[in-house]
Amino acid sequence: MRSEDRAGGPWPTWPPTYGSDEEDRRALFVLSALRGISPRSLISLAVERGSAASTLAWIREGRAGSDNDQAFARALDPDAIAGAAKACGARLITWASVDYPSQLREIHDPPGAIYVIGRTPPDVTSAVATVGARRCTASGREAAHAIGRGLALAGVTVVSGAARGIDAASHEGALSVQGPTLAVLGSGLDVPYPSASRALIRRIGAAGTLVSEYAPATPPSQHHFPARNRIVAGLCRATVVVEGARGSGSLITAEHAMEFGRDVFALAGSVTSALSEVPLQLIREGATLIRDAEDLLSDLGVEVLPTEATERLGLDDAELRVLAGIVEPTLPDRVATSLGVGIHEVVAVLMRLELRGFVRNVGGRYETTLKARPHRDRPVRPPADVDPGSAA
Repeated sequence: MRSEDRAGGPWPTWPPTYGSDEEDRRALFVLSALRGISPRSLISLAVERGSAASTLAWIREGRAGSDNDQAFARALDPDAIAGAAKACGARLITWASVDYPSQLREIHDPPGAIYVIGRTPPDVTSAVATVGARRCTASGREAAHAIGRGLALAGVTVVSGAARGIDAASHEGALSVQGPTLAVLGSGLDVPYPSASRALIRRIGAAGTLVSEYAPATPPSQHHFPARNRIVAGLCRATVVVEGARGSGSLITAEHAMEFGRDVFALAGSVTSALSEVPLQLIREGATLIRDAEDLLSDLGVEVLPTEATERLGLDDAELRVLAGIVEPTLPDRVATSLGVGIHEVVAVLMRLELRGFVRNVGGRYETTLKARPHRDRPVRPPADVDPGSAA
């Protein structure tokens, strides 16, 4: 579904100077830790009161929020929350900050502030969400990994929620080629969830970006994840749904994307699979059907330039030469002959490339998994482990 086909808004937003001074920032540390009051309610209060500090004072005085919110707001120490954020490497980006993602300003119920670890969130034109089932199929996981890798090779940030299954596979696809990826969490950034994704979340924080609207120490909660999905969709120019059963969070994310006027793509699966329900439903409603990462990049109008792609691969000279020699599905001995090197050296390189996911073996012939191959005439040094003088 193309963005021009369906768009919503505009919606109420925060005052322009919300979070612009130190008093407001201190208030936002506390407001982001309240667990019973929604962004929508806070936006209404902020519009009425004019600032985060005045909004917090209104709640502490018992004029807004639940009894629990009021008691919690009085007890929380903004300095302690700020210290916890600093301890986990997070920084607070407020609505008034120039670093606040412009695309989030266009969604309903945007967070008044977000916590970020790592790179600054990308512009909407450079981000695509890939979402789907936690209990996915092996083919779904493989497809998500390939889409994540293809997007990352094109310089597009892969956005998801770091859950197991499709989310994790798409992040891992981006990380496999040292590409950009961003995870939006439904908990504080110092409370990685799910626990099975702890190592993945740590890798994303080190190499990419982690985002949450929740203060440090905030535990995951059932209602956080549907709320989190609006940020996943809101950060991106498009959302791709790989797999999803009826009632899954992937449908919620896609619906948010449509509501925000963003593009929606779906990977069609077997009509007999319950995990195809959401993608097929979306396709019937106008989402664009894709078969793979190449379809997606083509529909987005994004091209992987060979030099840009290979610079991100981290391949050595021998790997680049062999990869460049695979024009079509090819036998190892033909690659060796074309390069003028020994077949045993080529086989060793092909095995490394296959383990890293850059080539695949189909019936004994090797083919590249990249949309664009390295230039064969790219100047490279003679590889140390391939002897140009050896017999073919």
